[in-house]
Amino acid sequence: MSDRIERAEEQIAHLTRVVEDLSDIVTRQTTEVAALTRRVALLLQREAERELDAGGSVPLADQRPPHW
Repeated sequence: MSDRIERAEEQIAHLTRVVEDLSDIVTRQTTEVAALTRRVALLLQREAERELDAGGSVPLADQRPPHW
């Protein structure tokens, strides 16, 4: 009986460690996704300004795709 309890405790410890590791990964990825989202928004804004400066009437970033 104590052998089964010991195996269960080891498995719980292992699973706890895996959950903590996955939580750390998700937290890191959330930060990375937020940073990438900000960078894409800045790039879209720069491109829209560049198109407007080039004489375009409506920046492509503000236009709906033709299939809409």
